[in-house]
Amino acid sequence: MPKYRFTAVDLSNKKVSATVDARDEDDFRKIMRGKSLVPLKYTVLDAQKAGYRLKPGEVSEFCRQLSSMLSSGITAVRALEIIKERDFKNVKLKRLYEALHKAVQQGVTLSEAMRQLGGSFPELLVNMFASGEASGQLENVTEKMAFHYDKEHKLNGKIKNAMTYPMILAVVTLLVVIAIFTLILPDFFVALADIPLPALTKVVIAISDFMIERWYVLLIVVLSVAALAAYLLKVPSVRHGFDKSKLRMPILGKLLYIIYTARFARTLSSLYSSGVSMIRALEISGTIIGNRFIEGQFPNVIKDVRNGEALSAAVRKVVGFDTKLPNTILIGEESGRLETMLVSTADGFDYEAEQATGRLVQLVEPVMLVLMAVIIGTVMLSVMMPLMSMYSNPDMFG
Repeated sequence: MPKYRFTAVDLSNKKVSATVDARDEDDFRKIMRGKSLVPLKYTVLDAQKAGYRLKPGEVSEFCRQLSSMLSSGITAVRALEIIKERDFKNVKLKRLYEALHKAVQQGVTLSEAMRQLGGSFPELLVNMFASGEASGQLENVTEKMAFHYDKEHKLNGKIKNAMTYPMILAVVTLLVVIAIFTLILPDFFVALADIPLPALTKVVIAISDFMIERWYVLLIVVLSVAALAAYLLKVPSVRHGFDKSKLRMPILGKLLYIIYTARFARTLSSLYSSGVSMIRALEISGTIIGNRFIEGQFPNVIKDVRNGEALSAAVRKVVGFDTKLPNTILIGEESGRLETMLVSTADGFDYEAEQATGRLVQLVEPVMLVLMAVIIGTVMLSVMMPLMSMYSNPDMFG
């Protein structure tokens, strides 16, 4: 019997992490309900074979290929055989598909085979495939998921591309500063060794000397701070507070609201329109947002909906979502067209997320330029101040 490692919350919103034996996912969920627990994430321990987690672009490509072959009348087993025979540059990805094909060939359903590969496939995709298999609409589900993950991949790509220029600018700024402090300023300040210097110039000289003579200390400090930050962000309480603080940042916080809302709306729309129950759809959607503070509020959302509260009212309580989301859901509930409104809402927020990404770039670029100007300007001022003193008081140097 497989072992399930899970992280869940109880009725008092306290996190619980443990393992439990269950025959399958349905049995696992019955056990969770019996314990009054809402699972946030879980992994089948006995099936962690592939050791590779698919990226959104790879998921989209997999779904697109599978959809194309299923629509042509090819069976899932044969389709997976064709996919695994491709020439992969990524050996781990090839092994993953080989393991998936082997499991399905042995009689396991595609969704269960994906689930048994230890988190290699997104939980959203696994549940969508299970829904498609149960309804006989797997072909349509694969097509929908290809579109869903293609959007996710493109949005992630736009964010990465948008941050490329600021990152290059940051690296160039750092290299210029290092060159100025270690190569240019030392020779210049030798000529000023015997004259009184302004406080700013003394500070710059001290920084220059430190970077030249004690560079290893600076390197150790930087690496230590980076390692400490990476470690602390893995601590749930610290990550929770960090993600919460991001939403409070001026300008950036509003842009993140839109991006998180778009991600949630798209996932909920895909699940609900494919026949997944609202409770299950919320359980999955609440784990893929990318912000621990928002995700931590979903046990209460699920609890409210399970107790009969309208979805719009429950979502309205979530801090971190754009206020248009619950209002749009409310219209869908009142008109009896919730599924249609969720799809429309997801499309609308996807567009707004793309616009928000563009605005994020427009915000970051000038900030980086101003930072570079301040650093270089300070260095230039520290150099000009003693020169100006020399010209205004020539007697003190002669």
